[in-house]
Amino acid sequence: MTGREASGNTRRSAATLPVDWPLAFAWIRRGHATFRNPAMRPSHQLIPCSQPPSPTRPASTVASRAAFGGGFAGSLALLLITARLAAASAAESIDLEASASAVAALQAFLEVPPGERAAIHDEPFAAVPLSRDDAAAARALLIDDHAARIRESRDAEMQAGCLRLGDLAMPFTIKVFGAKPERGRSMVVSMHGGGGAPKTVNDSQWENQKRLYTLDEGVYVVPRAPTDSWNLWHQAHIDPLFDRLIENLIVFEEVDPDRVYLMGYSAGGDGVFQLAPRMADRFAAAAMMAGHPNETSPLGLRNLPFTIHMGGNDAAYNRNQLAAAWQETLADLQAEDPEGYPHLVTIHRDKGHWMDREDAAALPWMMQYRREPFPDRVVWKQDDVTHGRFYWLAVDDEHRQARSDIVASRSGQSIDVASEEVACVQVLLNDEMVDLDEPVVITSAGEPIVTTVVSRTIRILARTLAERGDPRSMYSGELEVTLPE
Repeated sequence: MTGREASGNTRRSAATLPVDWPLAFAWIRRGHATFRNPAMRPSHQLIPCSQPPSPTRPASTVASRAAFGGGFAGSLALLLITARLAAASAAESIDLEASASAVAALQAFLEVPPGERAAIHDEPFAAVPLSRDDAAAARALLIDDHAARIRESRDAEMQAGCLRLGDLAMPFTIKVFGAKPERGRSMVVSMHGGGGAPKTVNDSQWENQKRLYTLDEGVYVVPRAPTDSWNLWHQAHIDPLFDRLIENLIVFEEVDPDRVYLMGYSAGGDGVFQLAPRMADRFAAAAMMAGHPNETSPLGLRNLPFTIHMGGNDAAYNRNQLAAAWQETLADLQAEDPEGYPHLVTIHRDKGHWMDREDAAALPWMMQYRREPFPDRVVWKQDDVTHGRFYWLAVDDEHRQARSDIVASRSGQSIDVASEEVACVQVLLNDEMVDLDEPVVITSAGEPIVTTVVSRTIRILARTLAERGDPRSMYSGELEVTLPE
């Protein structure tokens, strides 16, 4: 029975809870060495990232291990009982009446005009644990309200065809091709060349980009860079402007958020090299034409199909040689991680910086892909422009470090997160990823950290929607984890 179908105080028995046997036996294999050698015993705790990690284990943990003994049997017993108690506790903590009341309170809250509302995260109903069904109902209410607010508050900027951020302005044009598919239109963001040139030159490059490509279906969006500098497409203001552009078109043009694509030519290609890895979770695929990577890393492209088109004679700034080097690097990354780094590199023989439109082959290649918003493995490589979220991982401002790495993977109810530079990570969760009615097991480089159940709340749903305006990238639960040093 679902949460709404359950009658009275019916709850699942802890004795029937499933066990993550592969993880259990992994702990068993480590049992003798780990728990007989005090130096090897993990001391990690689930604590807020704002607090320093304790050098010792909680007394309750030590007492539990003492009660069940060391070695294989003790490790297994402690793991199974911890998981079952966590699930039983979570089941008991979800009050179905309170959950339904929280959704009703949300509906009443959303009926208040936006300008008269209090902050939703301060509302008591936002912290109430939700059932799966009620979380889905709350998600739908929040998405509908968000779309209505975007339509009302951003109509003027869409009519003007210009986004603003402080003193910067980013004009854009839109051209719609084909009939809208059932799941929504695709969207292609196409960045013009130029850069490091007078405004008139960059304006002419913008005009050229508008007519350079056509689509069978979709919304072809050509923004004009806010500046005329050499790095006009990878300055820090581009990321929030593109976030806003995507958010707007999801609402105004009914764009499918899982079919948003990025492409660019020349200086626009420079932008693709930089933006695609650091904003990979926003796009379904990316195409780089005739650009230069500068110092950027391809590590963040693990889940983003990436194609490079380069003229074989495009030797300025060693662009052709760097394209070939990236081809080797992407192939090496894919060899090490066969399910990641999908790519296609095409060097157009006898072509220079202008490829006579042969690069248009990138469009059908890109558009065969859909974004996977909740991939099984995430490689987060921060750029010099840092982000607070990447797929289902997040870090607070204190722990955002340029060039840092976080690698995370998930399988069933188990999630592993590892980083040598970042001490605290938020793991974002929803019922598409795991069963939030069951315990989630967190490890770091295979080292057990915590087994717990994560509550679904309106607060997390509302926050993750507000951060991106992306209804396909919402989460209902969050687990804050301190990683071992």
